[in-house]
Amino acid sequence: MSTTVTVLGLGPMGQAMARTLLAQGHAVTVWNRTPSRAADLVAAGARLADSPEDAVAASGLVILSLTDYPAMYDVLGPAVAALPGRAVVNLSSDSPDRTREGAAWVTGHGARFLTGGVMVPAPMVGTDAAYVYYSGPAGLLEAHRDVLGTLGAPRYLGEDPGLAQLMYQANLDVFLTALAALMHATALLESAGVRPTAALPELLQTLAGTGAILEAGENPGAQLEAGEHPGHLSTVTMMGATADHIVATSEAAGVDRALPEAVRAYYTWAREHGHGGDNWTRIIDAMRPRVETRG
Repeated sequence: MSTTVTVLGLGPMGQAMARTLLAQGHAVTVWNRTPSRAADLVAAGARLADSPEDAVAASGLVILSLTDYPAMYDVLGPAVAALPGRAVVNLSSDSPDRTREGAAWVTGHGARFLTGGVMVPAPMVGTDAAYVYYSGPAGLLEAHRDVLGTLGAPRYLGEDPGLAQLMYQANLDVFLTALAALMHATALLESAGVRPTAALPELLQTLAGTGAILEAGENPGAQLEAGEHPGHLSTVTMMGATADHIVATSEAAGVDRALPEAVRAYYTWAREHGHGGDNWTRIIDAMRPRVETRG
């Protein structure tokens, strides 16, 4: 069934969402600070709004794809008169606290608010691999599931509007750290004359196999919840020694040591607190706001 949808913000992600919605037969209104970015979408059938207020008034469902939440206030501030009764879905990235503040601001102006985190790059929006985390009113997601589901499979986390952003940031925490580690390892190999074209295929095998390695263990998620860290496989002492070696190797090669030193610090903390025989997962206690050492 065709639905009228507004997309505010036409960076790569906003354009990908608008194109996907158009391809599914929806009537799409778009707006962007730089109108020229809408040219291809208009050619494909979208309507370019004259202003944010015009764009918001055009549809019951308004999707935001902006730089951050402060940008939301800049864009919607002049359009608050059109907000009552609208469903606002903000797929921009920011902190959970800013997201909660944004939700209160939008609902305070008479609209309903759903926050989301798109977990694929723009070219993958609308594909079978795409998924989006959402939080906020469950009924609001259900009311628009058919439309939002065309962008990516919805994964609902709960009523707290900050949860989707927290899950998004947590995933990006893993992703960005893994990318940094990949580049550090490549630089390390490059120092010995191993070209990136030879290094990356080898390193990517480790990255791709990490999930299987964890699944072959003893359900680390359940053990973390229980506060258990059985050192049957990879202990803090063993992993910490490896971390020491990586730092030493980096120093000898003249490669920046900041990343491996940060990793080593967690194992050092765990060893110094008497957890050398525990599983490597014990390092989580060095990261938690309030350290709880058990067992």
